[in-house]
Amino acid sequence: MIRVLLVDDQPLIRSGFRALLEAEDDVEVVGEAGDGREGVALARRHRPDVALVDVRMPVVDGIEATRRIADDPALAGVHVVILTNYGLDEYVFDALRAGAAGFLVKDIQPEDFLHAVRVAARGDALLAPSITRRLIEAYVTRPVRVDTAALAELTQRERDAVALVAQGYSNEQIAQRWVISPVTAKTHVNRAMVKLGVRDRAQLVVLAYESGLVRP
Repeated sequence: MIRVLLVDDQPLIRSGFRALLEAEDDVEVVGEAGDGREGVALARRHRPDVALVDVRMPVVDGIEATRRIADDPALAGVHVVILTNYGLDEYVFDALRAGAAGFLVKDIQPEDFLHAVRVAARGDALLAPSITRRLIEAYVTRPVRVDTAALAELTQRERDAVALVAQGYSNEQIAQRWVISPVTAKTHVNRAMVKLGVRDRAQLVVLAYESGLVRP
């Protein structure tokens, strides 16, 4: 069962998402919050698999709520997906840096929304290759501090794995490209994530471009 937390200051939006989610046999909505502070508290109480968090809210916004969840070791299994009305904007990028696994535009089609929730619950990034390119083109030129010592610790195979993830490859696609098992591909990716100190694949994508491992 996929356990989902809804965090949005618009009750109508929450009600619509709840109706979609609760119609599914494998999804359970464990709570609703109208601001980021309450959302973080509910995340700590319920430990959901996925937290759907509006980027702009009163009291505590979605970026800060994401950061608090990502910084809490007890919430390592919570995958934050940012909800936005505006598509790819600076707020979304900041949320990805804060630890979000990806983002969804609120006018998404219902079937795509449900698929995205399941993808996030698996721990995969909600960053299609087309979105990744737009993300990088728009924001990667902003100055950022990258741990070059950590980059030097990567093996060549790990560096190659990071590059493929940054281009939108899944573990299964990396495995097919290299003629290895998906488990082995996942191992290379996970080791790179540990060495680079990133929470998930979304942050790995951002770091790959910001560090110069991959060029836009």
